[in-house]
Amino acid sequence: MATTPERCDLLLTGGTILTLNDQDERFDPGAVAIRDGKILAVGPAADIAARYQAAQVIDAAGCCVMPGLINSHTHAAMTLFRGLADDLPLMDWLNHHIFPAERKLTAEWVYWGTLLACAEMILSGTTSFCDMYLFEHKAAEAAKKAGMRALVGEVLYDFPSPNYGPSEAGLRFTAELIRQWRGDPLIRIAVEPHATYTCSPDLLRKCQELAETEDVPVHIHAAESRHESQVIRKQYGVRPVRHLQRLGLLTPRLLAAHCVELNAAEIALLADSGVRIAHCPESNMKLGSGDAPVHQLLNHGATVGIGTDGCASNNDLDMFGEMDSCAKLHKVTSRNPAALPAATVIRMGTRHGAAALGLARQTGQLVPGFLADCIVVNFAQPHLTPVYNVVSHMVYAVRGGDVLHSIIHGRLVMQNRRLLTLDAAEIMARVNEFARQIRV
Repeated sequence: MATTPERCDLLLTGGTILTLNDQDERFDPGAVAIRDGKILAVGPAADIAARYQAAQVIDAAGCCVMPGLINSHTHAAMTLFRGLADDLPLMDWLNHHIFPAERKLTAEWVYWGTLLACAEMILSGTTSFCDMYLFEHKAAEAAKKAGMRALVGEVLYDFPSPNYGPSEAGLRFTAELIRQWRGDPLIRIAVEPHATYTCSPDLLRKCQELAETEDVPVHIHAAESRHESQVIRKQYGVRPVRHLQRLGLLTPRLLAAHCVELNAAEIALLADSGVRIAHCPESNMKLGSGDAPVHQLLNHGATVGIGTDGCASNNDLDMFGEMDSCAKLHKVTSRNPAALPAATVIRMGTRHGAAALGLARQTGQLVPGFLADCIVVNFAQPHLTPVYNVVSHMVYAVRGGDVLHSIIHGRLVMQNRRLLTLDAAEIMARVNEFARQIRV
């Protein structure tokens, strides 16, 4: 007696399925069945077709289906400042150009700048991101409108913010954000002190206390440059990582961005403490900050995701380009072509990124029960022909513009290169209006 097929909402079928699961299973041709925002089944196309009847079917023949990319550190609304102050050292760039420009920011600007970032990320295969910026209540609203998964938090400093004013008000603002978004299926909130050189020890302790009370992550820039290490050592007698350890911040709750200036003891300390790291190779290269010791961190068992940083220091949000840069940078600096192979880097951009955002058992792989965050990459193109190794292509040959469809939480947010949740033309027009005011 024939078995009645089980219902599913969406079926991706006919392409190569790159699961990135523990067994590194691949199915060609394969299929992914999705229902109620989660992955229902993954396997050979014929088997899945026999078991499931879908409300919507996407033919992925000639394509590769893989987990969506996860941008583990960015400042989304800095799309507003893309190309504003290029080719400058970090502290000059920050103090003389970015901080002054940010004093003009409004909640409306951040909302539209974040929408622009979400459009760019969806179009280039990113399904989740971690954001640190100002007016983050509007960033959360923008990510929600776009249908993106996001971990966001208001940046906290010792000096007054154009959003909340003094740091104590910033902590209250963050606490309210946490309560407002708790339980949302897409948006989560983190406590986000800017850096050791812009936050007093007292503020950093209060950030950790708030995060522990509310059971949320902490996100901070750490050991980003030689200058930062010199300043912190002069002020507190130790380098940034030891400073954070003294203050009680080195816990698995912490997501530390950059981590460029590390010695061997600090690498071991971060790994042993369970600190998660967001590696931003293109931003670090562009600002001349250096190359993070990613290979050593991974060898010590640290969780290292990949981030683009903001568009003022990158200047794009294309995670495929970031993975390519990541792999090649560390081959150059180590003079070892086997350093950070493609199989490692693609996991940094997916599974490790999920772990960095506290979503290790929810996304980053195509396995039953996980959130249905996946992308379909069109391989039927000259620059992706022939295919000897699909993972190698993903890291070294695929571009963001090769992404054909994007699904987040089981919802199509882009189909056949057309955004379904956002009006890109309207967003670009609004941001161009703001840019005219920024130039003044």
